[in-house]
Amino acid sequence: DLNEALEKQEEYLNLAQRVQADFDNFRKRNNTIRKESYDNGAIDFAKSLLPVLDNFERALSALEYEDENNSIMVGINMVYKQLLDSFEKRGISQINRIGEKFDPNLEEAVTKGSPEDGDPGTVCEVLQKGYIMGSNVLRFSMVKVVPE
Repeated sequence: DLNEALEKQEEYLNLAQRVQADFDNFRKRNNTIRKESYDNGAIDFAKSLLPVLDNFERALSALEYEDENNSIMVGINMVYKQLLDSFEKRGISQINRIGEKFDPNLEEAVTKGSPEDGDPGTVCEVLQKGYIMGSNVLRFSMVKVVPE
């Protein structure tokens, strides 16, 4: 009869709409998971490169007293700048807050400065550079803080 057919039609339409909504939710969830996995992989990879960056900086400071036209120093400097550029393109930046109020969300206080180093509670020296990618701290800065 016609009423049964209309009821079945309505039931099938509702079912099709639910299946479509479930599929849309699945697709959105899948895209979110894929993005999170990509970001987590990028964060892990960037963290693995931080010691390399540190060693480039050590090498450059050791060669600082050499002739600046030294081909080894020029080469190391070029690779170092290329690595920094790659970090910058990926949204990774240095945490550099000298003179600013100490923030335990970005820094680890490892030693105290003296009152003449600046305002109380501020970062007066960076002992190891920290890095951040978006809202993710890759490595906390190790800093010296003026005592309060």
